[in-house]
Amino acid sequence: MATATFGAGCFWGVEELYRTTDGVTSTSVGYMGGTVDNPTYEQVCTDTTGHAEVVHIEYDPDVIEYGKLVDIFFDNHNPTELNRQGPDTGTQYRTVVFYHDMEQKDVAQQKKEEVIASGRFKRDVVTQIVPAEPFWPAEEYHQQYLKKRGMTSCHI
Repeated sequence: MATATFGAGCFWGVEELYRTTDGVTSTSVGYMGGTVDNPTYEQVCTDTTGHAEVVHIEYDPDVIEYGKLVDIFFDNHNPTELNRQGPDTGTQYRTVVFYHDMEQKDVAQQKKEEVIASGRFKRDVVTQIVPAEPFWPAEEYHQQYLKKRGMTSCHI
């Protein structure tokens, strides 16, 4: 198994998208990229901890390649919105790929460049591509939030 971590706005819809993707064996929502150890949702929502809401993914690279996971990431949120997605605003909603090794960094950068070159977006793509940091799982009530409520999507 391999690991991937993406921030693309509110983690509920992003998790549901990946949770139902062939080759993904598990998902967990949480926080990454901030300055506070083991932050709470309430702390992250203050926009002072520096964390992004993320989906931490375990996947089988024999079934789905990392590049396909990055394609799904870019195809399902607006990578031109700085510190927001739709109605959600704050640094926790930033567009970010946290890479776990240099190969992931290279693939993510290549995919970002392809998105820019495609001309699909009129504004600059602001997605960050940064090294993975400690992953702090969100509270249990956030895990598989949409599935628990019989929903298939929210903002995505």
